[in-house]
Amino acid sequence: MNAIVPYLTVSNAAEAIAFYKTAFDAKENARMAEENGTRIMHADLVIHGGSVFVMDEFLEYGGAKHPNAERPSPVGIVIQLPAPKDVDSVYRQATAAGAKGTQEPADMFWGARYAALTDPFGHSWMLNAPLPKQAG
Repeated sequence: MNAIVPYLTVSNAAEAIAFYKTAFDAKENARMAEENGTRIMHADLVIHGGSVFVMDEFLEYGGAKHPNAERPSPVGIVIQLPAPKDVDSVYRQATAAGAKGTQEPADMFWGARYAALTDPFGHSWMLNAPLPKQAG
């Protein structure tokens, strides 16, 4: 597991997990439902080698509110990919699954191929891969 793991609060964790599997090829390691089984208290996913935790909103226990159109998430998640072509393919896969593209894939001045998306649950995702070094 990574030393730092983002913990995403969403409006419907079961749907979010299904989306992340389709959009980002997420692998589900664990899922724990609350006692009555209606909400997910904790899910452990791996997305392109990085850990992400997901949960439903639990305001009654002081938990975070899920993002929405009026209250977008203040945090973005970066998926660091090995090759520039991977940015394009993951972007296409995620937008086909229902993510909203906010910046199409492009080569950036900092030497990376980059794109940005917002998932249907209000979380921002950035796709980044190093460009080949230029001779000279």
